[in-house]
Amino acid sequence: MRFDQVLAKLLPEYSRSRLQEWIAAGQASLDGAGAAAKQKVWGGETIVVQPQSHPAEQPHQAEDIALDIVYEDDTLLVVNKHAGLAVHPGSGNWEGTLLNALLHHAPQLEGVPRAGIVHRLDKDTSGLLVVAKTLTAQTALVRQLQERSVKREYLALVWGEVRHGGTADMPIGRHPTQRVKMAALENGKPAVTYYQIEEKFPSCTLLRCRLETGRTHQIRVHLAHIGHPLVGDSVYLKGAQKCVPQLRGLLHGFPRQALHATRLALEHPVSGELMEWHAPLPQDMQLLLQRIREIISPRPTNEPA
Repeated sequence: MRFDQVLAKLLPEYSRSRLQEWIAAGQASLDGAGAAAKQKVWGGETIVVQPQSHPAEQPHQAEDIALDIVYEDDTLLVVNKHAGLAVHPGSGNWEGTLLNALLHHAPQLEGVPRAGIVHRLDKDTSGLLVVAKTLTAQTALVRQLQERSVKREYLALVWGEVRHGGTADMPIGRHPTQRVKMAALENGKPAVTYYQIEEKFPSCTLLRCRLETGRTHQIRVHLAHIGHPLVGDSVYLKGAQKCVPQLRGLLHGFPRQALHATRLALEHPVSGELMEWHAPLPQDMQLLLQRIREIISPRPTNEPA
């Protein structure tokens, strides 16, 4: 039998891909030497497996990473996350995440699932995110999210000149062939995004988006689906967008999706008080809009804010 087939038979509790990773890394030897996955095993050989645990199976470590804390008490923590910071450890980001930073800032979060994180922002999306510091608070916040009583608003710069505000009401699910992407699918989970115009420019529009649901990549998928993908969104932006020459280099050169979680409102899980926070646009998006305004004066809109 092939070496990898033998290991799969001897160690059925591990996946074939995990066993092949160990073989490739030299963590599985045949008669004291490394071996290829397809090498033949005849019987009587000595097999030694010395696996290293996968990062996902190790306890998360506290890391001294600076946080922009907007609000904190014994129950809640509200963070203004900067773009480029992954929220939770995962493939390609096993360290240096918001979760690692939270464990350093508040070590008691080690006793709360996911270090108190109850909702996420994409790595390259900036803005407000709430963290529960106790199990009771986490349960209450998850319930509010399920009941859709948490208010979340985003500012998004999109390609194209949006004519008027509206509602994107399209189910979202995992893309059928590109597993790192989400897509608008009839058999997906219900997803609703409301959007209104904040400012109009030639070739792009600044929108304010409000979530009724909170699906993965929801705003990015919905806006791309209606023909107005986010500026800088390398995942959902398809081909070159029509653009006036003066703005082409500026818009195509923005290095991340131009999306910022600007407003968060919820009921405090202990006091019951309605609380609300606002986070201004980060510097990169402010500079982008400033340069657009300097190059081309915005067009007036009669749409109410």
